[in-house]
Amino acid sequence: MSELWVERHRPRSVSEMKGQRAVVDRLLAYSKTKTFPHLMFAGPPGTGKTTAALALARDVFGEGYRSNLLEMNASDERKLESIRTKVKQFARTAPMPGSSFKVIFLDEADALTPDAQGALRRIMEQYAETCRFILSCNYSSKIVEAIQSRCAVFRFRPLETQKVMETVVQVAENEGLRLEKDAASAIANVSLGDLRKAITSLQVAASLDLHVTRDLVYETTATAPPEDLHGFFLACKEDGFQPARRRMRGIMDRFGLAGTDLVNQLHRELGNVPFLDESKKLVITEIMAECDFRMVEGGGESLQLDSMAAKICELLGI
Repeated sequence: MSELWVERHRPRSVSEMKGQRAVVDRLLAYSKTKTFPHLMFAGPPGTGKTTAALALARDVFGEGYRSNLLEMNASDERKLESIRTKVKQFARTAPMPGSSFKVIFLDEADALTPDAQGALRRIMEQYAETCRFILSCNYSSKIVEAIQSRCAVFRFRPLETQKVMETVVQVAENEGLRLEKDAASAIANVSLGDLRKAITSLQVAASLDLHVTRDLVYETTATAPPEDLHGFFLACKEDGFQPARRRMRGIMDRFGLAGTDLVNQLHRELGNVPFLDESKKLVITEIMAECDFRMVEGGGESLQLDSMAAKICELLGI
């Protein structure tokens, strides 16, 4: 259901995209000339890569763009055979009348095997006149240099908090939801610049109550509010080990957090704790890193978290 929400509110043109100003300005030039080279969109999830590819195709070909577009998820069809058959077969056919080229959009292209990327490089070279490729990936370093050198590379960044909030408010209005201002801020805080995650968080909260509040957002996203995380550090500083341990357990029980989730959220919020100086934040980061490593390696969660709390209490003077 969340994908339907995302699709319903997806921009239909490059000019409608929010954020990614540097990327949008370059893509608008291609929209006006109705042509473009091979493209590579690289960046974190939920930052508009797929939206940009589909919007650009719509701007170039019009409403019937689907007849000139092959959209594939490369993580599902990542083997050499898929590239040799499906992609090559589409690339070698002539474009629709009125168009000078076709477009193949490979989503999550960094999942392609090295052999498949080798075959793709050759196809991009052979059919460059009548076929353009748009590759999207989270990690451009996983794409071979021979393909990268054939593409104009676009770097997508996590969306700014203000842009995420504006979009979430707009979606809430279109869906008839009552969204409190601090709830929109909480969604932006939870999403970390991932707009797809932000819209999904809004939908999950709205499925319980059409009046979306800040507390509801944090409860439905399994995320502890910043003040609760600050409270843990304050308890370590002023109250000692047992009160800090109880507060830590209370956060985990209330929001349903696993040990690694708690450590990640504490680490994310550490930089915003006002009563800790930089030197202590450095040492606490090392303590949390060791705790996270030990839990990932199979150490007992309860014991490792207690050890982390004890070390932080010792550092802060109790």
